[in-house]
Amino acid sequence: MIKIAAIVPAYNEEKAIAAVVNDINTISQSQNFSITVVVVNDCSTDSTSEIISKLNCIALNLPINLGIGGAVQTGFKYAFENGFDYAMQIDGDGQHPASEIPKLTTAIIENELDVVIGSRFISKEGFQSSIVRRFGINYFKWLNRLFVGVTINDSTSGFRLINKKALEIVSNYYPDEYPEPEAIILYSLNKLNIGEVAVNMKERQGGVSSINTFSSIYYMFKVTLAIIYTFIRIKFKK
Repeated sequence: MIKIAAIVPAYNEEKAIAAVVNDINTISQSQNFSITVVVVNDCSTDSTSEIISKLNCIALNLPINLGIGGAVQTGFKYAFENGFDYAMQIDGDGQHPASEIPKLTTAIIENELDVVIGSRFISKEGFQSSIVRRFGINYFKWLNRLFVGVTINDSTSGFRLINKKALEIVSNYYPDEYPEPEAIILYSLNKLNIGEVAVNMKERQGGVSSINTFSSIYYMFKVTLAIIYTFIRIKFKK
């Protein structure tokens, strides 16, 4: 049976994390693959640690806050070192319904992809994010196409499934802080096949987003520099 590690990064997600883990475990029972939920608690200051200790999941508690990139890579390393066939990234705030997981697994297998990204902008159903965020998402869509010729409609989506080939790469290096747009550059330059599949998303069910209206410009600037650096580092390495 195919083994999938569902990597759930969590920072102060006490309101949503139990439902996220339980929903993933429920959907796993109805599929022809096995899902192991791996919650990476990124040094939360609320009761996230206590909650996940009582759930049916692997609980990885970080001693310091690494940010989203470090938390996700911790989960990827665990999946790679423990022989999982695939690793799925899924948010701990409830935005990514577990019922949408089969869409990603079907797409990665049937289309022979290395990476599949769940996109809210293909069918334009479900929660579509704010106008400010959609502007940033379209900007990164253009930037990725400019650098690597790959068009991803929802480049900031953290709802992703990767295979062993991609897992080995991100186990060695994964972008920090806001990694999703930069990771597309990383995957593309390593000649991985990337695809998207339409999914419905929800508004966050708890916690507070690390990106607000005032930090959006800073976020775009910082990630742009990271994308340029990653492109140069990989494209022109000797």
